[in-house]
Parts: sequence; C-alpha cells; structure tokens
Amino acid sequence: MVIPGKFNTLSISRIVDFGVYLDGGDAGEILLPMKWVPEGCRPDDQLEVFIYFDSEDRLIATTMKPYVQLGEFAYLQAKAVNNVGAFMDWGLEKDLLVPYREQKVKMEEGRRYVVYVFADPKTGRLAGSSKLENFFSKEPPDYKPLEEVDLLLWRTSEIGYMAIVNNKHEGMLYAGEVFEELERGQRTKGYIIKVRDDGKIDLALQKPGYEKIDELSQRILNLLKENEGYLPLNDKSPAEEIYDACGMSKKNFKKSIGSLYKQRIIILTEHGIKLTGKSHS
Repeated sequence: MVIPGKFNTLSISRIVDFGVYLDGGDAGEILLPMKWVPEGCRPDDQLEVFIYFDSEDRLIATTMKPYVQLGEFAYLQAKAVNNVGAFMDWGLEKDLLVPYREQKVKMEEGRRYVVYVFADPKTGRLAGSSKLENFFSKEPPDYKPLEEVDLLLWRTSEIGYMAIVNNKHEGMLYAGEVFEELERGQRTKGYIIKVRDDGKIDLALQKPGYEKIDELSQRILNLLKENEGYLPLNDKSPAEEIYDACGMSKKNFKKSIGSLYKQRIIILTEHGIKLTGKSHS
C-alpha cells in the first residue's frame, strides 16, 4: 500500500522517455520523472522514493529527501503567502501548503514556523498546520526517568522552553535548568526527568547525576576557592566581565556552571555563584 508523504519502496513497472513508472498497487502507476531516475535502472528493480502530489493532485515520486514527512513536526520557512495560505519550503519542488485555517498566527513570507504535516482525511492531500496542540499523541506518555529522547524546541514560556518529545508529546525544559543558548526550531537530545500524574513531561538537556569535571569547570572551581567560595558572575553577566575574570567565553562559562550546578557543587544566586560545600579538589 502506497503512503503519500512517506518514503515507499516500489518496483519499476515500465520505462518511458520521460521517466519510469512505478507499481503503486491499488494507487496505480506512479511516475518518477527522468531527472530523478538512477542510472542503469531496469524493469522490476526496486527504488526507494518519496511519494507526494504534483500541482494537478496526481501522485508523483521523487528521490529528493524532504525536510519532514507525514506525521512529523519540523521548522520550515514560508516561501510565499497568498489568499490560499502559506507555502512552506520542505525540500521538494512543490511547496507544502499551510492553509489559513491551519495557521495559529498569520504567517509571513520569509519567516520560519514549526509545523506538522498531515493528510486531509477526505482527499488524502498533504498539508501543514501550525496548530500543533491538535496533533500531539493522545496516548499517555510511557517514558522512563533518564530515558534519552529527541527534542524539537517549539516555543518559550515564562518558565522555560516547550519542546516536542520524540515527535509525539509536549515537554518542558525549565529555564533554571538550561545553561546554554537555545533557539526555536532547534533539534537536540534530552532526558526525561519525570512524567507527572497529569501526563506533563519534565525534561533536561543533561543527564542528571555525577559528571566529570572538565578543565573549564575546574577553572571556575579554583576561582571560587580563591575567592572564599563566591564569584559575582552568572549567566546574565556581560561576556567581557566573564572573560576578564575566567578567561573563557560566556558560552563556555554557562556550560561549565551548568555542569557544576547539575552536580550540586554550586548554587546560583541573583548576583553570582557560590560553592555548596560539595566541591572537588
């Protein structure tokens, strides 16, 4: 059974001047245009192709790899906007339409949005939606604590960052637990901290527990010990002050204090950092 919006492995039924026709079973023959046909193909050879709809709503095949497939979330750019909707660049010749009714906010040309690819239940046509809440899995999350998961950062809130977990669920990275620059649409690995009774998921970017003290973290520890366990620096301090005091970039400083904080070696205050007593030599 052919699934539009996904990669399908299909056999070549016949070869013509302008491409090859693939056996789509109940969907009939599907054209793979010549520009995408690998050299040396013969009838009955099997090809892995992405199936979608052309401008006349006919099934067509390509060997191009889209940025996102059916049933997935992705951060895409709006190439054009008209009275029908927004046309998103998803890596194929024909753009992905996000109809106006599926836009959480009115989309603008050139901007990027997290969207979900779905199939119209009546026509089977592929479309996108930025109303992401409608597409999260209804199944209760069954993740285990400390399980590694894939994250797509969706949006920020007053308490942290909302992330899409394993392309299924919504989770939260609390701002107080994040010590690096994050961007909307960024993909990263993360860890399950807790699945709450109401199904909400708490996340972390680093696996909790003991971590090796790296060279830069040790440098900060040494400075703390030299200054009676306190430094008037934190992740809000100007980069110049951090470099003058620690000899490292603000990015590396934030990563290092994040590592020390996770191990409960330091605590964060409004104006700086200080040792907890659990220090390393």
